[in-house]
Amino acid sequence: MALTKVSNNALSNISVLPSAIETGALTLLSTQTASSSASIEFTSGIDSTYDSYVFKFINCNPATDQVYFEWQGSTDTGSTYGVTVTNTVFQAYHDEADTGSGLSYEAGRDIAQGTSNLNLSARTGNGADECCSGTLQLFNPSSSTYVKHYISRVQTYYDGDYSIEHFTAGYFNTISPIDAVKFLFSSGNFDGIIKMYGVK
Repeated sequence: MALTKVSNNALSNISVLPSAIETGALTLLSTQTASSSASIEFTSGIDSTYDSYVFKFINCNPATDQVYFEWQGSTDTGSTYGVTVTNTVFQAYHDEADTGSGLSYEAGRDIAQGTSNLNLSARTGNGADECCSGTLQLFNPSSSTYVKHYISRVQTYYDGDYSIEHFTAGYFNTISPIDAVKFLFSSGNFDGIIKMYGVK
């Protein structure tokens, strides 16, 4: 292998990075808009092109009051959902009147080797100005060796006066590639925008 000598090693003189160097840059792959939709599915574009994928949820507003924003993965491009998962959940909250606040582990919403939908948010109201927004990152979903880790952080405007920050992390306990994901609320339809990015 030949070595290339760099005669001027100032970073300001580098104009192009080799494609093998990871930059952490986000590449927008898909945008879907929910309009009284039961669910939003991403059934293509999740493959070995990127080491991780980021989903951004923007103003997801449910038709049903006090429901959870949820998701699940698929190993057969969305024909079925319900991959075995183990996760953990905690949340912080604070109300507008500054009379209630706290940080708690949410044992009732964690999962140990289950196949149900996974909570991404606290209960979200269906008022005209109530919604949740946040981010989910899925790591190396195309691996045929390792389980598939994920982390999420979702902010909810709840019950007209509460800010609730909801943190979830876990893994799909499968070595099969995760090649599709589905987002929905625990009951009813919803409006909102979900964007999928690949991470370099």
